[in-house]
Amino acid sequence: MSLAPRKALVLFDIDGTLLRRAGPHHREALATAVKKVTGIATTTDGIAVAGMLDRDILTAILAREGASAALIRLKMPEIVEYAQHSYVRTCPDLRRKVCPAARLLLYKLWRRGIPAGLVTGNLTRIGWTKMERAGLRRYLRFGAFAEMARDRAGLVDIALRHARREGWIDGTSPVALIGDHPNDIRAAKANGVRSVAVGTGLIGGEELARHSPDILVPDMRTLSIEMLLG
Repeated sequence: MSLAPRKALVLFDIDGTLLRRAGPHHREALATAVKKVTGIATTTDGIAVAGMLDRDILTAILAREGASAALIRLKMPEIVEYAQHSYVRTCPDLRRKVCPAARLLLYKLWRRGIPAGLVTGNLTRIGWTKMERAGLRRYLRFGAFAEMARDRAGLVDIALRHARREGWIDGTSPVALIGDHPNDIRAAKANGVRSVAVGTGLIGGEELARHSPDILVPDMRTLSIEMLLG
């Protein structure tokens, strides 16, 4: 049974934050969708995908292959749909890919009645499939995903507005965003929420520190709810 809830919110990135080394299936699903919809054979090789939204990754690989901006706009909805369909079919069991103490932190938030949600560059069904296959879905109330906004700051704004509508937070409630990339830090700062950087992704601690997160830790084992929410 959950303890008495507090008006607060904790948001999580997925790749490099909740999960790491989850395999090539996500990137392959994007490339498969591009080939299926446009006939263009490509890969994500050479694209710095860390911290990017899936639609931006798709745009980058299409542009690299010479696709016009008009073609990319026209085909993007179909590519996005097929990429999600492809990933749902190929995603493996991810329970052993959960980052250190991530499951425990989500459990503690759930026990305290503090809402947790996703802010991720993954497309919706890709993100939720990862959470289901990792055994984390039960702890997450909602998500803001790649196709919902133009950038990560916009996704945080969507998450905050959703939480306010649900009555989970008000104007004085503490909110934290946990991520592994400078884009997560920037998105948190743009929305006036606490930025928590974890060194479980591809970006080193020194680089993360240069972006001045409110909290910087090697992984979630050193995080407490009190640190997150003050």
